[in-house]
Amino acid sequence: MRRIVFVVYEGLQPIDLVGPHEVFHHAHRLVGGYDCRVVAPRAGPVRAHSGLPVHAAHGIGDLAPTGIDTVVVAGGRGVDEARRDRALVEWIAAAGSAARRVTSVCSGAFLLAAAGLLEGRRVTTHWRREEQLAREHPGLTVECDPVFIRDGRVWTSAGVTAGMDLALALVEDDHGRKVAHAVAQELVMFLRRPGGQSQFSVPLWSRQPATDPVRAAVAAVHADPGARHAIGDLAGVAGLSTRHLQRRFTAELGTPPAAYVERVRVEAARRALVEGDEPVEALARRLGFGTAETLRRTFHRRLGVAPTDYRDRFREVRETP
Repeated sequence: MRRIVFVVYEGLQPIDLVGPHEVFHHAHRLVGGYDCRVVAPRAGPVRAHSGLPVHAAHGIGDLAPTGIDTVVVAGGRGVDEARRDRALVEWIAAAGSAARRVTSVCSGAFLLAAAGLLEGRRVTTHWRREEQLAREHPGLTVECDPVFIRDGRVWTSAGVTAGMDLALALVEDDHGRKVAHAVAQELVMFLRRPGGQSQFSVPLWSRQPATDPVRAAVAAVHADPGARHAIGDLAGVAGLSTRHLQRRFTAELGTPPAAYVERVRVEAARRALVEGDEPVEALARRLGFGTAETLRRTFHRRLGVAPTDYRDRFREVRETP
């Protein structure tokens, strides 16, 4: 019997608990083998940040941090307060050190990091908090695009529903693909979700330019993503030499001009795909990709999904007249 212990606290994201818990529950119904428990700083009711009350059957004072197969730390807005709870962090450190697997959902990675369980690891978290995690814990390699990452016995996942993808992968690790597939069918999930977090994030990926010349170049790109934006064109807009613009642009925005232009075009294509019916070939020409094949290759490289699949998955639902 594998004991799965979910760590919660005031202000958790409830889906980070309920989603993975349901995955293990359905796996247990199929093949047995899981004993799921919920622990909090104190036993009893715990209020999620949405106001939903959650019951923790155990407090850290009455559940030994030993004999645990998998630790699952939930995320949520309350994680910043929770990681200041020394007793909770120490319990997670002890439980995580002894467990076969240590995992986090969403911003739960901040608690694992506070407990010293992520040092030197590749990890992920919700795309909104990627930069904060990397800044506060420079010993980590933070990658935002994967839905979940496994680095040895440590597994971390992206935001919210990604915890279910993580739990499904853990079930597959324990019982094989056939059982995991059966659970995915029951819960109407992808066994392998296409693409990564970048499919869902809004374009907050760039720092703001610090000087007027670079600001002018950036404004030109956003004003018309499909126009000619070679380094010579942008240098003319900025009033700088190509070499000077390349250096200043990269220093101020953290990415070279050509890569920035491509990302702006991808964001424009994403919006166009979900908001309208323009054929992919026409969209590719209008936004500067040239051909539908170039757009397809760029989408696969950046988002892990084809443009037509992206449109089918994320386009707005419209009422029929």
